[in-house]
Amino acid sequence: MQEHHFFVDIEATQDELWELFWLRRALSQNGDVTIEILHPGDEIGEGLVRHCTFRVPRYLLSGGRGESWEWLTEVTPKVSWKYDAVGKPLWSKAQGRNRLEDLGNGKTRVHFSETYHAFNPILRFFLEKRVHDFISKDNDKLIRDSLTNGVKMMREARADAKPDDA
Repeated sequence: MQEHHFFVDIEATQDELWELFWLRRALSQNGDVTIEILHPGDEIGEGLVRHCTFRVPRYLLSGGRGESWEWLTEVTPKVSWKYDAVGKPLWSKAQGRNRLEDLGNGKTRVHFSETYHAFNPILRFFLEKRVHDFISKDNDKLIRDSLTNGVKMMREARADAKPDDA
């Protein structure tokens, strides 16, 4: 089993990041990653189901494209959530957790952790670590950049939507 843990500090409040994470757009894309919401879950997102695509090594013979189907549980609004996933082409399961920590002064630390486990014991021995390292290598930068840009765009959209006071 492979594990990946990191955190990133973002110039945004917990409320802003929660809103950004839970926009629940039908389809979102960030570079090579797409997330399609298949079921929105309940009012706080419990039970949300999503289909994700992402880059994987070409030697897996999938055209460099991986997929996962994820469902979210243990949702605590504005604080944390958990996801469980099954993925391919290296048939696997993953479990991740996200947690928002208020640092004060409009900053929030986003904690991320994930475990990854290939089903086939032979593929697990030969490929699990290499594939997980490939998938996870850009997670820190991808998440930091997407959150920073998302908060910026959300703030700009709010400013544009406000009526002029002139």
